[in-house]
Order: sequence, then structure tokens, then C-alpha cells
Amino acid sequence: MIKNFIKTFALVASLASLSQADEAKNIAGVYPSLTMYNNEGECGTGAVVPWGDSLWVITYAPHKPSGSSDKLYQITPELKQIIRPESVGGTPANRLIHKESEQLNIGPYFIKKDGTVRTLDPKKMPGRHTGTARHLTDPENKVYIATMEEGLYSVDVDTLEFVEHIKDGNNQAAVGNGVKSKLPGYHGKGLYSGQDFLIYANNGEHGRDARTRPDTSSGALASWQGKGDWKLIRRNQFTEVTGPGGIYGNANDSDPIWAMGWDYRSLILMLLQDKKWHAYRLPKASHSYDGAHGWNTEWPRIRDIEEKDLLATMHGTFWKFPKTFSKENSAGIAPRSNYLKVIGDFSMWKDKLILGCDDSAQKEFLNHRPFKSTQGAPTQSNSNLWFIDPAQLDQMGPVIGRGSVWLRDDVKANQVSDPYLFSGYDYRNMVITHKSGTPVKFTIEIDKEGNNTWTKLAEFKVNKSLIHQFSKAIKGTWIRVKAQSDAKELSIHFNYSNKDLRSPQNDAIFAPIAKIGETQTSKGLIRSNRKVLSLQNDKGFFTVNANLELNSADDQSKLFKGAEQPQNMIKVDEASALIIEDGNRYRIPKNDAYKNIEGRICREVATERDLFNFHGTFYELPARNAQGFAKIRPISTHNLAIDDYASHFGLMFMTGLTDRSNDRVIKNDHAAVWAGVIDELWKLGKPRGFGGPWKETQVKAGVPSDPYLMTGYDKKSVELSSDKETTIKLEVDIDGTGLWVEYKKFELKAGQALNHTFPEGFSAYWVRATSTQNAKVTSWFIYK
Repeated sequence: MIKNFIKTFALVASLASLSQADEAKNIAGVYPSLTMYNNEGECGTGAVVPWGDSLWVITYAPHKPSGSSDKLYQITPELKQIIRPESVGGTPANRLIHKESEQLNIGPYFIKKDGTVRTLDPKKMPGRHTGTARHLTDPENKVYIATMEEGLYSVDVDTLEFVEHIKDGNNQAAVGNGVKSKLPGYHGKGLYSGQDFLIYANNGEHGRDARTRPDTSSGALASWQGKGDWKLIRRNQFTEVTGPGGIYGNANDSDPIWAMGWDYRSLILMLLQDKKWHAYRLPKASHSYDGAHGWNTEWPRIRDIEEKDLLATMHGTFWKFPKTFSKENSAGIAPRSNYLKVIGDFSMWKDKLILGCDDSAQKEFLNHRPFKSTQGAPTQSNSNLWFIDPAQLDQMGPVIGRGSVWLRDDVKANQVSDPYLFSGYDYRNMVITHKSGTPVKFTIEIDKEGNNTWTKLAEFKVNKSLIHQFSKAIKGTWIRVKAQSDAKELSIHFNYSNKDLRSPQNDAIFAPIAKIGETQTSKGLIRSNRKVLSLQNDKGFFTVNANLELNSADDQSKLFKGAEQPQNMIKVDEASALIIEDGNRYRIPKNDAYKNIEGRICREVATERDLFNFHGTFYELPARNAQGFAKIRPISTHNLAIDDYASHFGLMFMTGLTDRSNDRVIKNDHAAVWAGVIDELWKLGKPRGFGGPWKETQVKAGVPSDPYLMTGYDKKSVELSSDKETTIKLEVDIDGTGLWVEYKKFELKAGQALNHTFPEGFSAYWVRATSTQNAKVTSWFIYK
């Protein structure tokens, strides 16, 4: 007995030792060994679902209705990645657990709990599978699968035989007698059933305008009731459609259905309750998701990860979403934090929240600009999973939210806006501006408890514009506005934020990176190169593999030709840095400690989003088709001497290191790189900056200065001075689209400086100055 116990103990100890030895390496919850690749222009994560003992994952290519090199992945409890031989690829992001047959459907795959996989042939049932929903009339035996080009099939879960109801719009060979859809928009995203309806969402539009103007009419929310074509509900961009039943489908047909989307004004939340639709609006944190073409969103989700609330992802915010959301119980939606990753799906698995990301696209699509390298993109698309503790959802970027209920809209007398979120933020600013020619009175109402009971909060008579900051003491769930008379080109915009509690110090994980002024002992260009990260420095060529080992490599000069940072693309003067993009001028803070513009300035490190690294500050920079530099946002001020940065394995790598080392440094005797996750950049320190549009600049009377960045900064003040007596008018662009509103006028005496501190929590996108006299003027902003 004792001998057997000793043998058993020794075996357990041996297995434990083997398990530790074989344990996959990770950095900040990203395991390079789980990286997913394809041979297409993009490799995004379409679905992440625990099923049986495994985690099942699919990736997608950009536009492959008949299959691609993408795979179905099975991740074991030991974090071993199995590429399933049944893989056929495509552009799938659909997922549903069919309770009656105990099968998981993701993409074209039907998976039993024992790991048995059956596959729909994408050439026989073509389309980019985007949503699966429970069947309206035979839910025990069938499911619906919708495609991104409005196609709709019903599939028998036992035989996998299918019926075409609406033809996929990819002009494939005929597969049935389905109708040809006339639904506007394209780029389908969500599908869900309930209350006798099948609800479908798309978020895109074809055409040149959709690729250049985010305010182009785009997208659709639609319904279907068993025959004919989709019926339009609302002409806006929509993505997620779900309900309390989540991935299983609603338990009761009477349960509500929620749809999340947006337009150029703000986010839109639609509620189907008792077969009637109700609309709400929420703020946007990031504008990297905008674009009327619909390509920049991936698949935002609302999923069950915790006992009390659901988790929603939308426009760069992790949202707390109540499971009981309804017209009479609409309180509880609140931002948790802002993030930078592009997330396709997520799920809880073994006490970790698994985020499936879209990390490194080989094609970069429309995301090109003159101050980016022409050959800096990955040579092969790749993405990964990110394993985090759920508590980390509250520890990423500080929360901001911006949006409008009306934006340059003509509004009729007594017209009431959609309800707009009023809770969940420390600071709440509202701007009303119009061009009616006569004063307009507005009534402000709030729904305090989220029970659809509205009370009057205030009335404002607005001649041209009004800037109002709500007191923290005013509590409420939703706010809405009514114009008491006709109003032309009316905009009502809300700018929200939470207090930025970060210190100005870099987190210890960044200690190996050289500070400005320090000697960089390890520099080098880096580039994502198929299954490795490649590095070139003055000592040769190197690669980092999935085991996080840095090894010498053969000559890779060809790989790095054109991958370097273009020079002399940004002008810096005494006042600030000047960027000109698509003919528009913008100014941002500078740091005189950076004598020259060195190192990487701009690179895409998450699909169709750039990081802009200038004079010691990292910025989130949307693609030009999502308004580009007009919607830039500071992430953190680091004051480091970063040489290069790039994404690979789902990680972000940086060069420009010192001899200091920690567990984030991968090195050998001749080279070194730092590795982390893009959302760790928030830990570099709160954004700070100094500068302005004018510094002892000779200005002309009545001519506004260049716009100077204001959004994303915490404590803000300005110092104004002039060599002549003059009046300086400060205006703010409230939404980043050139919607300028007067903030305040300041009377200046010749040679005397005037200082002004902006109210705590006040913010706008951009600020500019105008002088009433020809004079030499300084307009100097200090952000702390």
C-alpha cells in the first residue's frame, strides 16, 4: 500500500514537473504558441466559444464566401493548439449553441461535445457566415445562418441539409430558390430571433463616399418573418443583435432583443420589447471604428461573462450591460474602461476572460498615410487570443465618451431626441449650437431611475450656442432634449469623461526602455515576418520565435527595404508640431527634449488603426476613412526614446532599450526587444503636453489659428499674451468635424500675460484662437 502510494506520488510529481516544463510561455496573457495565421490580407478572430472540455476558435479572411486558408482551432485545457482537419476557412463569425442537439455551430462547423466536427461545404452553401439564430418554426431541428451579403439559409442540425430563403449577394452560382434581397447596406454582422421575428443587422455601404465620408447613409437593421425579403427597421449601421439568452438564444419568445450600432452622431442601442422598437444613444470612446463602409468594426458583442451583468464591446469601450435591460428597467449601462485592441469575440473559460483579437493585417486596406512606411505591414496576417482576469476590464484606459443626439440636423418644433446615456461618468458637458437666425428654447429632461419616467431638468434659451457643464450632484440614467420651435442645423453634443487617476510615471514594466536623453544600447528596425518577428540592427539580422527566443538570422535586407520611418514629414516650430493630412492642418504638443524627430512615428499595430508616437506621447490614430487626424486621441505620455515598434503574435514589440532588463525583455548578446500588449500603453502615464497654435506669432485680425489638440487631457490651462491691446476669442471644435463654438473672449493689454484655467472636466476635440487686431500673439496651452 505504502509502495503504491510512493509510486503514485512520484508519478504525479513527474507529471507536474513535465506540465511545468511544457507550459506555454506567455507575456501579459498572450501566448505566442496560440498565434493564428492565414494566407489572406487579414486574419481576424471570428468566434471564441468554450464547448466540451475545449475552447473552439475560428478565424476569418477579408472576403472569402467560398472558403479560405483560415482554420478551425481546438484549444485544449493544457493550452495546446490543434488545427482541425475539417477546416475550410471563409469569413465566418457566427456562433450558437443548439441546446436540443447539444451542438456548437461556429462558422460552417457543427461540433459535438466529444469533439466530433461536421462541416457545411462553403461552395455548396456560399456566403460569409456572420450570424446563427434559432429557427422561428422548428427550433428543435433547424437553425438559421445569415451571410454578410444578406443571404439567409435554414440548416437541419442533424443532416446539415439546407434551404436557401434569401440569396447571398456575392453573385454565386444558384443554390436554391431564395429571393434576391433589396435591403440597403451590406456587410452583415448580427442575427437573432424572438417575438416571431428574425432580426438581422448590417453595418456597411458600397461606393466611394462610404470609403471617405463617415456621415454617408449606411447600414440597416431588418426583420424577417418566414418568407420574402428582409424588411427595413432602421437605416443605420448595426452590428450585434442578441438578447438575455445570448449564445443559446432567448429562452422565452417574449424576451427582449437588443441591437447595437451607430451613426456619425453616436452609438445606437435598439430594444425590441412587446414587438415594438425603442431607441437609445450612447457615447463613443474611439472613432477608429467609424467609416460608412463598415470595415473597421469587426464583431462587437454583448456576452454573458459574470453573474450579475453582461459585457458589451463597442467603439473602444468595455460596457457593463444589465441582463434585465428593458424599457421599464433601463438603468445599469455604464462604461468600465476604454481599450485599444480590436476584439472579434470573447468568452469566459477556466476563470479567464478570453478575448479573440484582430491584431496584424498584411493588407492594411485603406489605412495608408504619407508619414507611414510603405513596406511596414506584416508579411503574413496573424492574430491571437488574450487571456485576462475579468477584473482587468476596469483597469485599462480611463473612460471618455463623446457623441450627439443631433448633429447639423433640421429639427421641428416639439421634436424630442432619442434618450442619451447620462450616467456612469464623472464629468458631463453639453453643447447646443444652431443656425436658426433667431433664439430657440430647449427643454432638457432626464429619466432618473431608468423606468421611462421623464422629469424636466432645465430650460435653455440659445441664441447661437451654449456650453453647459452638468453638476455631479445631478443624477439620472438618460437625458433627452426637446426643441420648442423649429431649429436649423441644430447640434446637441455631449462630451463625457472620468477623472484620469494615472500618475505621470511610467510603469515598472517599461523600465528597460531608454528614457529621453539616455543612451540606447539596443536599437533596430522590426517587422512582423510570417511566423517570426524580424529585427535588423548594426550587428546583423535576428528573429524572435514563438518560444520567445531571439536568434541570429540570415540577411533580410530585402524585408526591411521601405520599412523604415519616412523622414521630414512633420514640421515643428516654436509653438507646436504641425501635421497636414488630406489638406487639413492640425497642431499637437511638442517636447523640446526631442531635438530631432527620430524613431518610429506611425504604424498600424491593430487592424486598421495606427499608433502615432510623437515627442514622447502615444496617440490612437484612426484611419483616414474614419476622419483620421481629426479624431486623434492621446493615450499616454512616456518621454521614452523608443526606436521602433510593431505587432506580432498578438503582442507589441519595441526597440530602443538600455542595459536594464526584466521579464519583458527578449535578448541575446547582440540585440534585444521589449514585449507587451498594446493596452498596457495606458500604464505609461497620463497624457501631458505644452504648446499651442501661436508663440510670439504675427497674426492677422479675424483669421483663426490652426486647430490645437484638446481632447484626452486632464488639467488644462492657457496663457495668452500680445504685443498690442487686443481681444482673443477661443473657440472649441466640439465633435472633431469642424463644428466650432465660442468658448470665451479675453481682453489683453499690450505686454501683459493673462492666465485662464479651464473648468475641471471640461473638454473638446480642438481649440483655436482669433485676434481682433494684427499683433504678435502667444496662445500657450498647458496640459497636466
